[in-house]
Amino acid sequence: MASLKTLKGRIASVKSTQKITKAMKMVAAAKLRRAQQAAEAGRPYAELMETVMASIAAKVVVGPQSPKLIAGTGADQTHLLVVCTSDRGLAGAFNTNIVRAARKKADDLIREGKTVHFYLVGRKGRAVIGRLFPKQIVHQHDTGAIKQVRFADAQEIAQDLVHRFEAGQFDVAHLFYARFQSALVQDPVAQQIIPVSMPESAGTATSGVEAAVEYEPEEEEILAELLPRNVAVQIFRALLENAASEQGSRMTAMDNATRNAGDMINRLTIQYNRTRQAAITTELVEIISGAEAL
Repeated sequence: MASLKTLKGRIASVKSTQKITKAMKMVAAAKLRRAQQAAEAGRPYAELMETVMASIAAKVVVGPQSPKLIAGTGADQTHLLVVCTSDRGLAGAFNTNIVRAARKKADDLIREGKTVHFYLVGRKGRAVIGRLFPKQIVHQHDTGAIKQVRFADAQEIAQDLVHRFEAGQFDVAHLFYARFQSALVQDPVAQQIIPVSMPESAGTATSGVEAAVEYEPEEEEILAELLPRNVAVQIFRALLENAASEQGSRMTAMDNATRNAGDMINRLTIQYNRTRQAAITTELVEIISGAEAL
């Protein structure tokens, strides 16, 4: 049985930890409000950009002169998985779920005989992916210096990806991040960003008369200008969604940790009181026994 001194030290240690987790929960809650507003504000633009890209691309006959970001390389062999995680831990299963989704996609592609490479954004995915796919990481983009996500940060990543694509380093790029739903729910998302993903409904005739739209300049010229920006916009959305998801997951994790610390303090306090009572009883018995001996 633990001594009174040991139990008292453990109670003090857990109380100190509880103060830290409670403070971290409050900080995460404050950051979550701003991050959630930014993520929700960025969604309509990113979703509309995807819709516009699909609409224009559906009117283009893909050929040798088509932009490479829509026509692709003509192959489907080498896949680049862009995995966006955070730089800090203590965020529950946030990073784990994103990495798990990327691993599953990688395993599926490898079983199909495809070549898989990883482009890591953030530090928390490196340990697992580096252990399972040590020779398949082509780049690690550090986001530790980013305090607040800016479009320029997404542009930097997008330009690097487009450059690698045009250099023939991969055929298809998939983006992995967590879409923020609430502080309790963050859904891992896998999205093809290069070449532009064409919905099955795109270009399909629907009932009714379609509006006649004329583009100036031509569709392919518009796409050549907008496609690289679309890659940056989708990455920007991923970074914003991740920022909100990270804080929501951290807030929930720290709340659970604070509650668990409280439960542990209660158990240790009960054990401390019982041990103290037993010690007092033992001492009284010894005193009475000594008095009777006299």
